Amino acid sequence: MVVDRFGRPVTSVRISVTQRCNLACIYCHREGEQAAHEEMTVEEMSRIVEAAASLGISKVKLTGGEPLLREDILDIVSAISSTPGVEEVSMTTNGVLLRDMAWKLREAGLKRVNVGLCSLREDTYKRICGRGSPDVVLEGVKAAVEAGLSPVKVNMVVLKGLNEDEVWEMFRFTSSLGAILQIIELEYVPGSVDRDVYERLHADLTPVEKLLSDRALRVFVRGDMHNRRRYVLPDGKVEVVKPMHNREFCMHCRRIRVTSDGKLKPCLMRNDNLVDLLGPLRSGAGLEELRRLFKKAILLREPYFR
Repeated sequence: MVVDRFGRPVTSVRISVTQRCNLACIYCHREGEQAAHEEMTVEEMSRIVEAAASLGISKVKLTGGEPLLREDILDIVSAISSTPGVEEVSMTTNGVLLRDMAWKLREAGLKRVNVGLCSLREDTYKRICGRGSPDVVLEGVKAAVEAGLSPVKVNMVVLKGLNEDEVWEMFRFTSSLGAILQIIELEYVPGSVDRDVYERLHADLTPVEKLLSDRALRVFVRGDMHNRRRYVLPDGKVEVVKPMHNREFCMHCRRIRVTSDGKLKPCLMRNDNLVDLLGPLRSGAGLEELRRLFKKAILLREPYFR
């Protein structure tokens, strides 16, 4: 296990496999990436994960853009999941293509999935996502549950004046399927989410947390995930993700990112300390050089809010 200068172990890596997407969500931060003009191959991602796993980084999450737009996504999942030292491969998806892919992903080695779903209402969904329909995503969530991609988490970014009145309706839907609802605070990510969008749509999640606390049978603090809280209610589970201006969130971060064009990104909120992996990899870098670059990037990590 590798530890940064602030004593935080790095146990997971988020790999953006593409910046392409079939939606245009107003809250999308694109994993904090600037415009990328190329994508990594399956082999390149596999070698990067091999280096990460050799340092004790055992969890891999595939993100985007929309990962399911990669025609070779099953090959990516299979290659990464079979890497020695990798204990779990998961994915964040908007769910549009998930219905027909859920079983195939499970067979390829995917363990669990997070599905973005901002609203159950057709008009609200289109206002937030630009296009598409929540019904398609609902079918994807159901298919993921049936395929055993467990736990299935539904990510709901709460937006003031748009979907903040749907939280309990969304909870009833997720709990009816045995999925976990993740209520997520809107993030302002420089260069990705516009400041005016953040100021206009940011919703305070404190009132929701108060209601959850009042109704919960138990409350767990997840030390492995930014000390976020999981509320166990009589009829389901809810997690609350509050990253903005949150010292505790940053001080318990255990992840590092790889951009879609192969750069190590120590922090979602910054692009001034990236470490290139793809260039050295394509120039013949071996495992030890990739390990060195990982260690360099990990030493550059620091809590954004502190």
